[in-house]
Amino acid sequence: MRQVPIWKPLLLLLVGLLSLMYALPSLLGGVSEEWPDWLPGKVIHQGLDLQGGLYLLLHVHTDKAVEQASEGVVDEVRRVMREEKLRYRGVSRISQEEVEVKLSDRSDADAMRKVLSENILNTTLTEESATLWKLTLIKDEITRVRSAAVEQSLKTIRSRIDQFGVSEPTLQKQGDERILIQLPGLKDPARAKALIGRTARLEFKMVDDKGDLSSALDGRIPPGDMLLYGKSGNANQPYLLKKRTVMTGENLKDARVSYDQYNMPYVAVAFDRKGGSKFARVTGENVKKRMAIVLDGTVYSAPVIQEKIEGGQARITGSFSPEEAHDLAIVLRAGALPAPVTIMEERTVGPTLGQDSVDQGLISVLIGGALVLVFMILYYKGFGLVANLAVVVNVMILMAILAAMQATLTLPGIAGAVLLLGMSVDANVLIFERIREELRLGKSPLAAIDHGYNKAFSTIMDANITTLITAIVLFQFGTGPVRGFAVTLSIGLMASMFTAIFMTRVIIALYFKNRRPKALSI
Repeated sequence: MRQVPIWKPLLLLLVGLLSLMYALPSLLGGVSEEWPDWLPGKVIHQGLDLQGGLYLLLHVHTDKAVEQASEGVVDEVRRVMREEKLRYRGVSRISQEEVEVKLSDRSDADAMRKVLSENILNTTLTEESATLWKLTLIKDEITRVRSAAVEQSLKTIRSRIDQFGVSEPTLQKQGDERILIQLPGLKDPARAKALIGRTARLEFKMVDDKGDLSSALDGRIPPGDMLLYGKSGNANQPYLLKKRTVMTGENLKDARVSYDQYNMPYVAVAFDRKGGSKFARVTGENVKKRMAIVLDGTVYSAPVIQEKIEGGQARITGSFSPEEAHDLAIVLRAGALPAPVTIMEERTVGPTLGQDSVDQGLISVLIGGALVLVFMILYYKGFGLVANLAVVVNVMILMAILAAMQATLTLPGIAGAVLLLGMSVDANVLIFERIREELRLGKSPLAAIDHGYNKAFSTIMDANITTLITAIVLFQFGTGPVRGFAVTLSIGLMASMFTAIFMTRVIIALYFKNRRPKALSI
């Protein structure tokens, strides 16, 4: 056995100290205010199944996003026709992806064909008859709209959750139209669900004060109008509104909770430069008329516009509690969902069940670890003691890396740690058995140790690489708990290669550095 270079024990000491420093906050259950700033203070985060929380699987209704894209085509056609001063009878959406353009007898068909072809992109123009044309969204545009709706929904929901204050949330796309959400440690699931699932589509519509509200309530709604309701105390207040939306919350810049002179909360909204200019134009054109503020199909208020409002400021009032006003401000700041979402699957894990999982997991780790340690000492004696030290350091390295990465530990992750206890000594079992074989062949103790490590190395490497590949595949294609198991297993495997092969060999080499034993206790 060769002399041990000084860098090897120094490396072991450095790795051991760093691992202890990073693992200690998690072992202590967190750090106090007296904890020195120069020491690592990160702890391993507990997953949903350990500390409780909310699990949601959402379905994004991308069909609605396609319908909204078609409605956008309708608005764009009207705008272009108005700018080009072209005559037409009407424009309306007739299906999810089709828009109908009705021409009048005085329409300039050639000019309209040219304008629509040049300005209305991502559509195909079909002339059904001389006075009836159809614009259809192309397939690539429909695919893009559907994909963008899911991606934008994911981004918007993440923004809402971040402002809601949940630590370490998990949000990821699942399939083509689903979003998986895990909110560990959540205390108010009902409030979170209301915040996440709210479309938050803000619209400004003019009230039709000339229309007959009573007739509308009886089902005779005038053409171009719609009937919506708003809360007035405990009752639903009906409003007869113009269908046309004069402005949306697309250019909303900020939304904050404020209080009026009666200490009642309201939401103050501010538009960006473009939105402020449009808001000033809309209010200037409708002085002394009522404008309804509509959110997700509910009228929150319908004040009379007294004068042109410049500066891009407005307020949403209602019978809000401070908490409701706060949540409304959050969803408005985060933006509207491009399509409605519904909850397909919901699971709520209570903190008591989570703590039971933690306790049972720790007990399983302790019992499994104790059995492994006792077996190694009884079967391999002094060499078993070295292997046990490697197991302890292996677990400490695992905890240190999980804490440094701010990884989330799940119940399957604890299962991976239990599995790791057995796998971490497996390499040493192979090495020690190979040493025994070399001793039986008549090799000297030091030569048997060298040959045992050298000959077992390739077998250990092959076994760990194949297992590591499996763990990587699980991480790549798995979700939630499966990925937690893969992370724990991957880190533990790499750590075990260091501790089982490098660390134990250095310790044994240091022990026999100045000895020439005639026999080994193994």
